[in-house]
Amino acid sequence: MMKASALKALAIKINILFLAFIILIYISIILQPPYPFDDKSASPFSQCHPSGVCDVDKMGGGRVEDQIKLPSFQSVFKDKRIGLVNAGDSEMIKWNNIGKMISVIKFDKVSEKLEWKELFPEWIDEEEEKETPECPKIPMPDFSLYDELDVVVTSVPCRQPEIGWSRDIQRLQVHLVAANLALRRVVRDKRGRVKMVFVSACMPMTEVFKCENLVKREGEWWLYEVEVERLGEKMSLPVGSCKLALPLWQEGTNKAPANFLRREAYATVLHSSDIYVCGAITLAQSLINTGTNRDLLLLHDYSIPPPKLRALATAGWSLIPIGRIRNPFASKNSYNEYNYSKLRLWQLTNYNKLVFLDSDILVLRNLDLLFRFPELSAAGNDGYIFNSGVMVIEPSNCTFNRFMKQIKEVVSYNGGDQGFLNEAFPWWHRLPRKVNFLKNFWSNTTEEMTEKNRLFKAEPPELYVIHYLGLKPWLCYRDYDCNWNVGDQRVYASDSAHRRWWKVYDGMKSELQKFCGLSQRRNWELRKEMKKARESGFGDGHWRLRILDIRVNEI
Repeated sequence: MMKASALKALAIKINILFLAFIILIYISIILQPPYPFDDKSASPFSQCHPSGVCDVDKMGGGRVEDQIKLPSFQSVFKDKRIGLVNAGDSEMIKWNNIGKMISVIKFDKVSEKLEWKELFPEWIDEEEEKETPECPKIPMPDFSLYDELDVVVTSVPCRQPEIGWSRDIQRLQVHLVAANLALRRVVRDKRGRVKMVFVSACMPMTEVFKCENLVKREGEWWLYEVEVERLGEKMSLPVGSCKLALPLWQEGTNKAPANFLRREAYATVLHSSDIYVCGAITLAQSLINTGTNRDLLLLHDYSIPPPKLRALATAGWSLIPIGRIRNPFASKNSYNEYNYSKLRLWQLTNYNKLVFLDSDILVLRNLDLLFRFPELSAAGNDGYIFNSGVMVIEPSNCTFNRFMKQIKEVVSYNGGDQGFLNEAFPWWHRLPRKVNFLKNFWSNTTEEMTEKNRLFKAEPPELYVIHYLGLKPWLCYRDYDCNWNVGDQRVYASDSAHRRWWKVYDGMKSELQKFCGLSQRRNWELRKEMKKARESGFGDGHWRLRILDIRVNEI
C-alpha cells in the first residue's frame, strides 16, 4: 500500500514538472519577437514577417517599448496623419500617442525566390515581336483603402555591408510602396513636396529619393521633403527593366518640345587625350542634323590643345574645362586612369537634365524625347548592367559628393566609370537598345550580321544611335572598317556602320574635317594590321583592298 502511494505521488510530481515545462515553452514562444526582413535593421518598429504578409492583422507586433524615441524634428509627426510602411500592430498603438491618425499600410511581401537579375532580363527589347514579356510581380498595397496622410514613416531593411546588399528586392519593394503611397495619399505643400521619414541604418535608395531632398538626419532617422513631380516620373516607369521605359518605335517623330522651366542639354566628355576630338566633332554634327534645339556641352581637361578646342567650339560645343578625376583602382598611365572624370557631369547644376553621349557615338534620329525620362535611364549592356554610353542624368552636387565619398570603396566590375555607375544606380530604367545600338556581333551568325547591317544602313534610319565599339572609324581608312584586320576586334567589324559614320563626316565643313586626319604613326599601324591579316588568312579579304582614302596622300 505504501509503495503504491509513493508511486502515485511520484507520478503527480512528474506530471506537474512536465506541465510547467510546457507552460515555460509556450510563454517563450509568445514573448519571442517576429523575425524581421533583416536582423541588422534596428528601428523603432518591427518589419514584415518572412511568412509573406506585411499586414497588421497577421504580422503581430515587435518588442513593445514604453515610448518611441523620436528625433528632434518630432513636430513632423505631432498631431499628424501618419502612414506607417513596414510596421506591425504594436507600432500602431505606440504611434497613436503621437499622431492624429495612424494607418498601417498592408501589402504582401515580394517572393523570396525572386532574384534581382529577373527584374532585368537581357532578352527583352523592341525587336521581340512574338513573345510577350512577363514581369516579376512586386506586390503593392491597395492605396484606395487609405485616407489622406500628412507624412509617411518607413522602416527600411539594411543588410550593408553584405555582398549584394544594394540589390535587395525586399528593400526595393519597401521603397516603392513608400514612394507610391506618397504620390497617391500624402498632401503636398505649396512647393509640390511631401514629407517622408525613413528609419534605417542605410541611407534610403538614392535612385528613388534624391539625396538633395534629405532635410535632416539623426542616427537612423532620415527626414526628406520629396519633389512629387520628379518622384512621379520615376514611378510611372516599369519596375526595374523587365519592360522598356520608352517604346520609341511607336512615337512618330519623337520630338519633345523644350521645357522652358528646365534647362536641358546634351553632353560629352574628353579627358587624358585628344584622340576622340574627331569623334566629338562628328557627334556634334550628327546632333545638329537631327534638329535639336538643346545646348551641346563638352567637358574637357588640359590634354586638348587650343586649336582643337577652337574646332570643337566651331562644331557647336559649349566648352567647359574640368579637373580630371583619377580612378583609384587604375594603374598609372593606363587607358582608364582618369575615366572617372565623367562624374563631373553631375556638377553641371545649371542644368536640370542631361543626356550624356560618349564621343564614339553617331546620332541618326532626334533624341529629345529622352529629356522626359528620369535619372538614371539607359540601355542594357549585359544582364542587369546598363551601358553608360547614353544616359539620362540629373546634375546634383549632393550626388557628386556622394560619388566622391564612395570612390575608394566601390570597386568597378570593368575598371571604369560604367562599373562604378552601375553600383551607384543598381535600380535603373531601361531604354530600347536602338537608343544606344552597340556596334558588335555577339554570335557572328549570318542572321544576326544580316539584320544588324540592314539596321546600320536603313534609310530613313531605324536606329537612333550607333555606338562605335572597337577601332573607331576616324582611326581606320575610310575604304573599309579596319576592325576586320585585327583578330580580337573582328566582332566589331561592319562596313555598313563604317560608311554611315563617313556619310556624316562628308557633310562637315572642310575646316573641321582636317581634325580627322591620319597621323603617320596610325597609317603605319594600319599597314601593319593589314599585313598580319594577310598572314592570318582572314577569309573576308579586306586586307586585299586598294586604299583610296585621300587622307593618306595628305600625310
